[in-house]
Amino acid sequence: MLFSAIFACSAFCVLVGCGKKGPPLPPLVKLPAPPTNVAAARRGDTVDLQFTVPLTNTDNSRPANVARVDVYALTGPGAVTDADLLKRGVRVGSVAVKAPRDPNLTTDPEEPEDESFEPPEGKGLDQGAVARVQETLSALSLVAPPPAAPVRGAKPAAVKAAEGPLLGPSAASALVRNYVAVPVATNGRKGPSSARVAVPLVPPPAAPSAPRVTFDENAVTVTWAAGAPGDESGLLPSRPLAPASVATTYHVYEAPDARLTTAPIAEASFSDSRMAWGARRCYAVRRVRTVGALAVESDASPATCVTLVDTFAPAAPKDLKSIGTEGAISLIWEANGEKDLGGYLVLRGLVSGGPQPAMAAITSAPIHDTTFRDGVEAGIRYVYEVRAVDTAGNVSQSSNRVEEAAR
Repeated sequence: MLFSAIFACSAFCVLVGCGKKGPPLPPLVKLPAPPTNVAAARRGDTVDLQFTVPLTNTDNSRPANVARVDVYALTGPGAVTDADLLKRGVRVGSVAVKAPRDPNLTTDPEEPEDESFEPPEGKGLDQGAVARVQETLSALSLVAPPPAAPVRGAKPAAVKAAEGPLLGPSAASALVRNYVAVPVATNGRKGPSSARVAVPLVPPPAAPSAPRVTFDENAVTVTWAAGAPGDESGLLPSRPLAPASVATTYHVYEAPDARLTTAPIAEASFSDSRMAWGARRCYAVRRVRTVGALAVESDASPATCVTLVDTFAPAAPKDLKSIGTEGAISLIWEANGEKDLGGYLVLRGLVSGGPQPAMAAITSAPIHDTTFRDGVEAGIRYVYEVRAVDTAGNVSQSSNRVEEAAR
């Protein structure tokens, strides 16, 4: 019995290699984590995509073993699967990324980066940077590729549709352009893909006319003609399969492509409070058509440019008061509240009992105080007023006038 047990144990060890060291296993190949913050916006017939380059691997170690990020696109219904997108999609862009020299030399999330940490190197974007890819839609982009071969025994889609109720096109069946970003490791292996984004393939609305731009000392006001988008013929051949847009809305841009509106606005007016005298600003507007949760923008309107020149005088000083003392007249008034206030001018005239006295400045340059002491002869009546001046040299209207004489 004991001999049988020993023989059985020996045979097991022969099979599994008990107590023997085999050759070392190769290091696990680290794959980059999927790109994040993927977003797409369609403007006219151009789709702008952006995403954040992976900073870590799938096990959260860093730096990421990533050499580039490829972007794939596939036209089809919204219900297209990720597998279909990667298998049948077209690569529309690729972004090079700085990669580690040795992908196996990584730091765990809880470990600080010590002196032995080698940062990624080479050409391309930094890991963690925002990458941008652009695709211009062509006639081919607006056509869905042939569907995959049906599974044996499965009913064709046309038959299944005929057996069900007659419904209008749903969001899932509407043609959209699906995009996904896929990181590629230094050895060519693909990491997990990003979340998908989709843009509708309805014809874009027509661009608005050039906006009108005005400004005051507080804000720039941009207005444009609202109303129907107008003729949208002559665009890329596309058959709208999605529900019509709910309303016409707009995005406002500082030309050429810096969007100022965080969300589409319904009003045909926009206020830009970023005032900087001397700056030159150019504004353009795009119409927005909303299809379900997706949006497509028109081409930009012609840009309207303006240089912000300060021609706006400050308010007149208020509540000027005077006190006559021995050999002098003292003045005091309320302070102005303008941010670009340069100071005050004090003007004086001689009271003669006739017509309005001629006023002349008795301060050679604007003063910053809201008080002034004027040394004069006793017994002579004078009239005073104060004007505010801004840093651009604009002069306000006069304050109220006061009459006074020194003792």
